[in-house]
Amino acid sequence: MLLHTSPASPFGRKVSVVLHETGLVAKVRRRDASLTPLAPDAAVCAANPLGKIPCLELDDGSVLYDSRVICEYLDGLHDGPRLFPAKGAARFEALRLQALADGMLDTAVGLRYETFLRPEPLRWTDWIAAQKAKIERALDRLEQECPRFGERIDIGTLAVACALGYLDFRFAEDRWRDGRPELAAWYARVAERPSLLATRPG
Repeated sequence: MLLHTSPASPFGRKVSVVLHETGLVAKVRRRDASLTPLAPDAAVCAANPLGKIPCLELDDGSVLYDSRVICEYLDGLHDGPRLFPAKGAARFEALRLQALADGMLDTAVGLRYETFLRPEPLRWTDWIAAQKAKIERALDRLEQECPRFGERIDIGTLAVACALGYLDFRFAEDRWRDGRPELAAWYARVAERPSLLATRPG
């Protein structure tokens, strides 16, 4: 299998974390792509018509995208504890939490493009403020919820860890930990997992 990704992509990182958690790292070749919305990567576009990473080329020639699909596929290839609960409330809780984390990341990546790629005179300050407010609301919700996470490791908690790691990587000046002691303490613990240490951006 061939994974198109980037060290700076938080969605690519989530896939890499799952590869480590499931013991599948050696079974997947990695191709680091350099791309932006204005400068697509030809090999990525050939695999995924949207030109987005991560995407996973399987040995039979088929291709999977996006990170949610890739992660669930990989979770079906190992014999250890499942990161995607099979059914019931636990499954939908993990999927909901992943959706919240991925929504934070969609917003944060959009902010990165707006504040880094767009020429400064063209930046939309009201839009930037609205996107930051979305992230703040999500962080506040996670501060309420994270005491219930305990030692749980599933696709939801791993996605949250990747989202918080991306905020540290790209938006450290926003100091997401301020006023969120429970979330900060939880992240300090989970960030020491080998899968997260091995995939830390920077």
